[in-house]
Amino acid sequence: MTLMNYKIPESVLVVIHTADLEVLLIERADKPGYWQSVTGSKDSVDELLIETARREVFEETGIRVGTLSLNKEADCGDVPADNLRDWHVSNIYEIYPVWRHRYAPGVTRNTEHVFGLRVPSDISIKLAPREHLNHMWLPYQEAADKCFSPSNAEAILQLPKFIDAS
Repeated sequence: MTLMNYKIPESVLVVIHTADLEVLLIERADKPGYWQSVTGSKDSVDELLIETARREVFEETGIRVGTLSLNKEADCGDVPADNLRDWHVSNIYEIYPVWRHRYAPGVTRNTEHVFGLRVPSDISIKLAPREHLNHMWLPYQEAADKCFSPSNAEAILQLPKFIDAS
């Protein structure tokens, strides 16, 4: 008998954006029509949130964060580590019933930590086909309107505040 690996109810939400406030949205493969930013749970309880954010961004978009070479030239698709910012915002929300089976019995709430990632406007996106069907870039207000998750929409609407704080 094998034990089921349950998701840890602590996750990241990464708002990927350009300098001119265009936001990347990705469409869920398991729920077509559900658009969101990059999200994902910690792989282990001791995984640092910044590492969760880096891993999820790479797994879901193909964007590598913080892997600059010594001569300051980025490998194709990379962005500097400094472009990934912890916004020090956390949301606690009720896990949608459709996804509760992924968590241990009785777990109904998740804590989500919000990050922003500034990328060049011409960056290449390579979706994980098992997770996402499509992607689009939208002005931040339109992106917020298209998100199915209220916490994701609110994070996107906060983007100008975090750009100004940089």
